Amino acid sequence: MYRSHTCGELNLSHVNSEVTLAGWVQKSRDKGFMNWVDLRDRYGITQLIFDESRTEKSVFEASKTLGREFVIQVKGTVIEREAKNKNIPTGDIEILVSELTILNAAQLPPFTIEDETDGGEDIRMKYRYLDIRRNPVKNSLLFRHKVSMEVRNYLSQQGFCEIETPYLIKSTPEGARDFVVPSRMNEGQFYALPQSPQTFKQLLMVGGMDKYFQIVKCFRDEDLRADRQPEFTQIDCEMAFVEQEDILNVFEGLTRHLLKEIKGVEVDKFPRITYDYAMKTYGNDKPDIRFDMKFGELNAVAQHKDFPVFNAAELVVGIAVPGCASYSRKEIDALIDWIKRPQIGATGMVYVKYELDGSLKSSVDKFYDEADLKKWAEITNAKPGDLILILSGKADKTRTQLSALRMELATRLGLRKPDEFAPLWVVDFPLLEWDEDSQRYHAMHHPFTSPKPEDMQLIETDPGKVRANAYDMVLNGNEIGGGSIRIHDRDLQSRMFSLLGFTPEQAENQFGFLMNAFQFGAPPHGGLAFGLDRLVAILGGQETIRDFIAFPKNNSGRDVMIDAPSAIDEAQLNELHIKLDLK
Repeated sequence: MYRSHTCGELNLSHVNSEVTLAGWVQKSRDKGFMNWVDLRDRYGITQLIFDESRTEKSVFEASKTLGREFVIQVKGTVIEREAKNKNIPTGDIEILVSELTILNAAQLPPFTIEDETDGGEDIRMKYRYLDIRRNPVKNSLLFRHKVSMEVRNYLSQQGFCEIETPYLIKSTPEGARDFVVPSRMNEGQFYALPQSPQTFKQLLMVGGMDKYFQIVKCFRDEDLRADRQPEFTQIDCEMAFVEQEDILNVFEGLTRHLLKEIKGVEVDKFPRITYDYAMKTYGNDKPDIRFDMKFGELNAVAQHKDFPVFNAAELVVGIAVPGCASYSRKEIDALIDWIKRPQIGATGMVYVKYELDGSLKSSVDKFYDEADLKKWAEITNAKPGDLILILSGKADKTRTQLSALRMELATRLGLRKPDEFAPLWVVDFPLLEWDEDSQRYHAMHHPFTSPKPEDMQLIETDPGKVRANAYDMVLNGNEIGGGSIRIHDRDLQSRMFSLLGFTPEQAENQFGFLMNAFQFGAPPHGGLAFGLDRLVAILGGQETIRDFIAFPKNNSGRDVMIDAPSAIDEAQLNELHIKLDLK
């Protein structure tokens, strides 16, 4: 064996034992007559000692040639350290080395393999295999494994079975662009990589599997944001003979289980709010409820004076920022500049200082008296010492802007604490959303989502008011999962496709296999998919998902380590009957 123990397990109970270790050289300290080397593996660090008076000369001399990241094997005796290191589990002992084998010499790495490294993100992504040796990345990957195992354990105990579904499938419109794969054996035809296993898990319910799950890769060829990957991982689940409440209970249970087992946190409340309430109260459908700052709509108490900015607005809305009435004009101007950035797009902001003595002072005192401002304070739930910030304009745009400001202020004030967890369900989403460009409805979730039974009569007469039998789970301001009760009736599915602008021929071509399956006894069914990458990052107290993915892509969707995507040679293109037009 290359090792009898790992570099993280030896302690005083092993003193005088003969051991064999293997790993990477973290660092060495040459004192002339004594040489210390920190040996690292996945499990920890053990200090090696090469002593001129006790170590064979050839071994002692060889130890002086060791550089950072050399892969070595050593044999020796465990001895008690004179100067103990309480910061590591092996800090009471060291290994007096008798044999040294250099298994692989290493070039000097392009950045230091330390918890705090000197390597920027680009260089660390290029040499990701080196970055993984660092504790922050290594521990993030181990943490992901722990979460995945807890997910599997919980779902298995609930009677779910893990079933794999294909990666080479038929291209179907699900909202984003597909990645396509040419078929050599079927000239001119293509597979698509799945955006999700949606239709397959529905077919598994038709097949009677009852409770399915899969930790599965999904692929979407969409424009990337800073924290979005073209390939991502879902905890994908489906259940038969269930209603919405059954699904919410199961996956609320999974979330409670993960928070308890992974973080030691007991969650008492798991509120449920409607989509309309979320938009009206927080300005988005994934609110962070670890802090307050709920929206207060001020139209009724702000549009009665001669202030044209408010009078012309579709919505006047404000928030109370706790304890910030002491903000200086310079600090408030900085906030105004922040919301005027192109990413936010506001044109201005009104503020009211609710002083500790109960008085109110605003940037619009010329138009509003203190009685008016007190009404604003009541509606926004402001208290003495708070700062009220007000935006106005088109309703949807203004809510989005104020939501961004709310989150920014919470970050600045330290209200988004990574060790606090506030989950909730958002329910009763609209089934459809109108697209002005195409002048037709699009499915807000996907075309297989069932309408609320009580709204079924509105499908033909007022489709925009139909609510979906859909739900999202939100944790700390992030959507970590979403799902719906599915349509299981062929006629209703056909009506849905028609409403979404599919001709009968298009629907049959794209989804005939699913609608045909519904004719053979499809049970009522529904499900949910968690985003594993995001869930793990939040549980790990991080905002970014990249360090929880072994080999992530950059913001352009490139793997800079292996230089992909890349061109393929002419012979491969000819074999696939593909001709490139790069004009």
